[in-house]
Amino acid sequence: MKLLKNLLPAMAVSLAALSVPSALAAQWHMPTPYGDANLPTKIAYDFAEQIKESTDGEVDIKVHSGASLMKHPEIPRAVRTGQVQLGEVFIGIMGNTHPIFKHDNIPFLATDYEQAQKLWEAAKPEIEKQLSKEGMILLYTVPWPAQSLYTKKPVNSLADIKGTKMRAYSPSTSRLADLMDTTPTTVQVPDIPQAFSTGIIDAMVTSPSTGANGQAWDYLSHFTEIKAWIPKNFVVVNKRAFKRLDKDAQKAILDAAAAAEARGWAEVLDQEAKDTKTLADNGIVVSKPSEQLLNELQAIGVTMTEEWEAENSQALAPVLKAYKN
Repeated sequence: MKLLKNLLPAMAVSLAALSVPSALAAQWHMPTPYGDANLPTKIAYDFAEQIKESTDGEVDIKVHSGASLMKHPEIPRAVRTGQVQLGEVFIGIMGNTHPIFKHDNIPFLATDYEQAQKLWEAAKPEIEKQLSKEGMILLYTVPWPAQSLYTKKPVNSLADIKGTKMRAYSPSTSRLADLMDTTPTTVQVPDIPQAFSTGIIDAMVTSPSTGANGQAWDYLSHFTEIKAWIPKNFVVVNKRAFKRLDKDAQKAILDAAAAAEARGWAEVLDQEAKDTKTLADNGIVVSKPSEQLLNELQAIGVTMTEEWEAENSQALAPVLKAYKN
């Protein structure tokens, strides 16, 4: 009995030691705004799985896709305040925080993937600086296919959609709608089908992926490939939550982030082609823009670039210079 009494404390210590890894395991939550069929969301799931495997479950990230945990505009604040540890955000929706977040929502500033990557590298230092001020760290970005025009009828010039209601989802797309002489109407992705069907919106500029995944053929008929810009999502993490992890866990997250970003840029062009074909296969008329429409939109792009730089020339002029050189 005496021997047993002496062994019990030692056994308790041993059992406690065995339980430490699970006690220290971090259950993190990652809200994303888009559904499971979208490339950024697929990458988010793989990102989370890679981290779980490489940390032996020390960091276990639960992805909440399709705005199921919180609405898209709420995600940046939730990460900043620590309500969730990390989240995925369409960069442009943070444009009211600082104009650098509008860099990839300017029409005809960057219209192919090589230009888009160059613009990202030019903007990235300022992006990281502003995120840091808000208590967040940039992990990775995933580009969307080029943004084009969805309508219920053929559009050969801006006169053809004058006065209609245009979907907006960021400060820049609201301004674009104004300059197109349409009425900007804020509608998030999950609500697009109902918004078209009930007449809340008549047109939108977005990726072929959004249309393909939302079965756009049920509520509109034309897709004009203006390819006005190539926006991105980024994944950000709460700085305090990240710094509480040990160095190995931090490295695992950063390694997974690098892999996620590389995959996004590698796969986006194929995704664009696949989703555009899906639109056509389901009866949407896919066409190139007329010269008049393209000229009108490019003129708007010049205006928006000038307006954007003027918002904060000290921060943005170096970005434009680095991009154009």
